[in-house]
Amino acid sequence: MTSPIRYHLIKKEKHTGARLGEIITPHGTFPTPMFMPVGTNATVKTMSPEDLDMIGSGIILANTYHLWLRPGEQIVKEAGGLHKFMNWHKGILTDSGGFQVFSLAKLRDITEEGVHFRDHLSGKKLFLSPEKAIHIENDLGPDIMMSLDECPPFFESYDYVRDSVARTSRWAERGLKAHRNPDTQGLFGIVQGAGFKDLREQSARDLTSLDFAGYSIGGLSVGESSTEMAKVLSYTTPLLPENKPRYLMGVGSPDGLINGVLHGIDMFDCVLPTRIARNGTVMTSHGRLIVKNAKYAHDFTPLDDQCDCYVCRNYTRAYIRHLIHVNETFGIHLTSYHNLYFLLHLMQQIRQAILDDNLIEFCQEVAHNYGFDKEGAKGF
Repeated sequence: MTSPIRYHLIKKEKHTGARLGEIITPHGTFPTPMFMPVGTNATVKTMSPEDLDMIGSGIILANTYHLWLRPGEQIVKEAGGLHKFMNWHKGILTDSGGFQVFSLAKLRDITEEGVHFRDHLSGKKLFLSPEKAIHIENDLGPDIMMSLDECPPFFESYDYVRDSVARTSRWAERGLKAHRNPDTQGLFGIVQGAGFKDLREQSARDLTSLDFAGYSIGGLSVGESSTEMAKVLSYTTPLLPENKPRYLMGVGSPDGLINGVLHGIDMFDCVLPTRIARNGTVMTSHGRLIVKNAKYAHDFTPLDDQCDCYVCRNYTRAYIRHLIHVNETFGIHLTSYHNLYFLLHLMQQIRQAILDDNLIEFCQEVAHNYGFDKEGAKGF
């Protein structure tokens, strides 16, 4: 059976492992490397689907755990699936809910069968197994689904991570067997292993022996340094099939995106751009800017003089600072819009640099202008 999710490699950059390609889904074909905005509750905070379409989003994320709790997967299924429920006509990826179970839920008890825990909102007892997670995702109806995994802390002990990797591999196989819609939904496996090279290799071997539509690297961007992340990517990404998408989960800072691309990653996601936007912080070509600060009260320039997004063409720092200062939601909409545009435009520039075989030079320029060249640009 042909997978509904396919990867087409267009070009490899001459000097690096970076890949220019496209990912084909039931709801369109989208260029990679790509950044995917996160819509936890079937909405990217403060952004409409029309906004996301306008700034060039191809695939967005929704959260299985949160949608399972509210409104429930059966309501979404009754609506015709997530695409119809949220009026989004392009790609959707759902995570398995595993990260939220391990980061939000209370009183977790991990067993071979799955995870027993209490709802972080109501305290209700719940159980999530690999099969249950896949069936919820089947009902939600995204193009891409993630396997249930355990995401252990990066600095957990070797013995714990070894056992966790083995269990995640068994869960992945069970989830693949439980998948009810393989002709319309692609399922990705998740490589774990924290910072242990041999465990990452074992996890990759286990998962690539199974016929997943794509492969993701989990357990990063959880407190480790950019150098440690780059080290894990350097020996993990080459173990993943070249003919399938490679997805680095939870990474959305400019330096993280650049390091990921240089190591051959195709897909990224993160709540970072909208989360910091809600705190009055924006990404600009000159680095982060905290627009809510008092010094911008009389600043009638755009957020970023190098940006051509709708926000920078129409609104000033002073106005946006005022909106945030008086708790007007429109201010957060403007900072969120700009941050997402900034990252999507950065990925567009990265794709062009791969095409032109000047990725390293471009990344060094971004690193210098943004201000992370002393740390994030090591090894460029």
